[in-house]
Amino acid sequence: MDITLDFVHSGLQQCRYITTAKVETAVYLALALEKPLLIEGPAGVGKTEVAKVLATLLNTELVRLQCYEGLDEARALFEWNYQKQLLRIQAESADNTQKHGWPEVSHHIFAREYLLERPLLRAISAPRKVVLLIDEIDKADEEFEAFLLEVLSDFQVSVPELGTLSAVHKPAVILTSNRARELSEALKRRCLHLYIDFPSAEDEAHIVALKVPDLDERLRRQVARFVGGLRKLDIKKAPSIAETLDWARALVALGIKELDTPIIRRTLNIILKYEDDIRKAEGRVGDLLRTSQ
Repeated sequence: MDITLDFVHSGLQQCRYITTAKVETAVYLALALEKPLLIEGPAGVGKTEVAKVLATLLNTELVRLQCYEGLDEARALFEWNYQKQLLRIQAESADNTQKHGWPEVSHHIFAREYLLERPLLRAISAPRKVVLLIDEIDKADEEFEAFLLEVLSDFQVSVPELGTLSAVHKPAVILTSNRARELSEALKRRCLHLYIDFPSAEDEAHIVALKVPDLDERLRRQVARFVGGLRKLDIKKAPSIAETLDWARALVALGIKELDTPIIRRTLNIILKYEDDIRKAEGRVGDLLRTSQ
């Protein structure tokens, strides 16, 4: 497959991912240079979607590692299938015709067939190039981030019982961060960097048109402008693009043709998920509605 900037541009368009030249260039360079791409930005702007679209674009598998506090190597890399190993040991013990010593038994039970591949090892050992998504790396501990540096540097892992396992095909790696904490300079040095912010009202209206085609053109522009206004308020959680789409679908289901104050107040809970945020927004509905016309 010939990876060019035009290939990325047309592929993202075919996947209906509304993007910019900056995003397209970053994705292309990550593929061309075979370097991980770290995508930062607010929650809900489509960072994870880049990896999903890229897997579609390359016609390959998406391997996802969801990060969280306390994530360790065993959950990210590999574990031994202890139940299967135990059954093998019991079978060896019950077979009176074979008198294997522990060295020989251990050689068998620490074979590759007893290894449970977690996302990182699965991506490295895949028989073809895959897309590895390391989602919300900022939620993982700094210790795990340090471990990840080794994997991203050489695309190989060391299993004491099996030796070094290296990637046959380097995966295309996408890391995402909501900036819950600052990532280390060492990690950033190993990655290309991209920041994705919330889309403009025009771009968000375009996204709504693609995802919710039944919504009237004038109404989707109102929706995009109103949500954009909400994001400028001092609220705990700004509405994501997914929540904008949920609201648009709700308006279609309700048969709404134009936004007004009553319908906005009735449906604010679809786009705002905290009661304090809803109360703040309710006091500004009139102003936001005027600016969205």
